[in-house]
Order: sequence, then structure tokens, then C-alpha cells
Amino acid sequence: MKAQDIRTKSADELNDQLLQLKKEQFNLRFQKASGQLENTARVRAVRRDIARIKTILGERANAAAAAK
Repeated sequence: MKAQDIRTKSADELNDQLLQLKKEQFNLRFQKASGQLENTARVRAVRRDIARIKTILGERANAAAAAK
């Protein structure tokens, strides 16, 4: 997922997607622990997508605080 795609979404959509990615991350951790994880690169991609979403939500919060 690209940052430009994330920036076009609303805060509610981002929070929903963040929740979905955290659930996926949880499931991937369980797969890794049980030895069933096939696509190890997905762990890294999910972690980075979570970071991108959190970064953009933080930028929006800072911009809103600065505008006050």
C-alpha cells in the first residue's frame, strides 16, 4: 500500500484498515509460532503498512492541533 493511497482515505477508513492490519499481524504471529507461515515477507509488509497509517493519522492530528 502506498502513502498516497492512504492519504486519500478518511480517518474512519484508516482506523478500520488499521484494525484489520493489526488482526492480520496477530494471525501472522500465530502462524509463525506454529510453523505454518509460508509468506514471511507479508509480516514485514503488514508492519510497514501499520506504520504508514499511524504516521499519516499523526500528521493529520498535528495539523489539526496547529490550526487551532
